[in-house]
Parts: sequence; structure tokens; C-alpha cells
Amino acid sequence: MKILLKTLKRIGITLLVLVVGFVITVSLRQNLTYEAPYPDIKASKDSSVIAHGKDLALGPAHCASCHSTANADSLIALGQEVPLSGGFEFKIPPVATIYSPNITSDSTHGIGKRTDGEIARALRYGVRADGTAMFDFMPFHNVSDEDLTAIVSYVRSLKPVNKPRKQHEIEPMGRIIKAFMVEPVWPSEKIQKSVKVDTTAEYGRYLAHNVANCVGCHTRRGLAGGYTGEQFAGGNKMGELITPNITPDSSSRIYGWSEEAFIARLKGGKVIPQSEMPWNSFKRMNDNQLKAIYRYLQTVKPAKMPKEG
Repeated sequence: MKILLKTLKRIGITLLVLVVGFVITVSLRQNLTYEAPYPDIKASKDSSVIAHGKDLALGPAHCASCHSTANADSLIALGQEVPLSGGFEFKIPPVATIYSPNITSDSTHGIGKRTDGEIARALRYGVRADGTAMFDFMPFHNVSDEDLTAIVSYVRSLKPVNKPRKQHEIEPMGRIIKAFMVEPVWPSEKIQKSVKVDTTAEYGRYLAHNVANCVGCHTRRGLAGGYTGEQFAGGNKMGELITPNITPDSSSRIYGWSEEAFIARLKGGKVIPQSEMPWNSFKRMNDNQLKAIYRYLQTVKPAKMPKEG
């Protein structure tokens, strides 16, 4: 009996040491810093460049839908501009509740003190000015230099809003993920200087993967953000809903839709109140952008939505 008690005591002490060591390691790895290059991006004051950035930011890149508060959605639906002062709440159970940052030119709470290179690095690599890595929310890792310049130029032009952001609420699981799995995301393809804007499937692929992030929401992902399902097959839980399949498969939500029907639906805006899709930003896309996305989606591999669990 004494031998058994001694053995159990040793096991208990060993487990305690391992748990304490793990907790300390997780704590020490919360603010790891990373090296990532600064893209050679310089904000422009040219009105046409800023206008292009505005078109992207308020349309397919849906910056306004994320970097504003939830009650701004009705204004976006009316085509009005809203201050990109952050505060939108992203609930990701059991990981965290994340609040979007202020990206106006305010020097205290916005990006006023950030260099163009720091802003561009955050968008392309997911690395903050202090070197820490961001949760992978934005799809701009492969965006062209021309489009990245336009977006940076547009946000640089925004009037400052002196509004602090709420602190993120990181759950224990989120702290573990942040410690071991949140890292910079490098471009997965060669960065183009510019992209030809047309109605081809090729341009649609660029929008769906690198700007509008259709693939990011309509593909099942793990807690750390990595893809675990077939691209565009849906199955990603977002809020109260599961994102639908938008491949050409017969089980797809958009199976059999004509190009005209697809455009009309995107232009129609939000219908289901619980939908997390930035409908009111996407309805600002022009017909050519929507045609390109539709034509690209018709070329992707048909797939079934993954089963829950």
C-alpha cells in the first residue's frame, strides 16, 4: 500500500510540474515577435489611386463591414460611408472575442503613427508594428502591389476618429492557440505588380481568394484558422449559421444559378439577419466584379459540404 501511495504521489507531482511548466510556457509565448519584410508600398495622394482604394475597401475588400461597429451596417446598406474606427465584435468560441481596430488616421488610437510599410506589412504578412502576429482574419497576403497601394492610400485619407478599441478577450484555448499556432502568413504565390481588371474567371479567382475572401468563409477551418475542408464547399460555422457550399456541385446553394441570378442575389443585400456575410459591402461591387467571381466559381472543383463534427 505504501509503495502504491508513493507511486501515486510521484505521478501527481510529475503531472503538476508538467501542467505548471505548460502554463508558464503558454504565458511566455503570448507576445512572440517575428521578422517579416516591409513591402515597398508608398501611399499616394493621387485622387484616382485613392478612389480605387475606396472602391476596394468599401466593396470587395469589405473593410467597412469589419472596421466599424455592428450598428453601422444599416448605413453601409444605404451606400453611406461610415468611420472605420473599429469596434466590430468577432465571437470565436471557445477561442476569443476579437474587436476590430481603428484604422483612421488618428495618432492615438488609429494608424496615424504607423508608416506605410508597417500598414502594408500588417496586411500582407499579418505582423503588427511591434512584431507580434495577428489572428489571420484578412485575406490580403497575395493582393497586388497596385491594389495594396490603393487601399493604404485610401485609409491614409480618412479623417481621424479618436476612439479606443476594446481589449480582446482571449479564452484559455485562445491563449494556447496564440502561443503555438498564430504566426505570420506569407504570400502563397508570386505577388503581382498589378492585376488586369476584367470579367474573366482568372480575375474572379483573384477577387475570391485575395480580396473578397470568399474562400476564407466558404471553406471549413480549424480553431487556428487553417483550412480543413474542400475549398468553397462550405461547412464553416460563423455565428448561428453554417456557410453554404458554393461549388458547382449539385448540392451547392448556388447550383443552377444563372450569372444574372447570382448578380441579383449579391446586389440584393442581407436577407437572413443572422448571416455574417458582409452583404452590404458586397452589394457595392460592380457587375463586372460579380461576373468575374461567378465565372470563377463555375470552374472550381465540385465538392460536398463536410459533415458537422
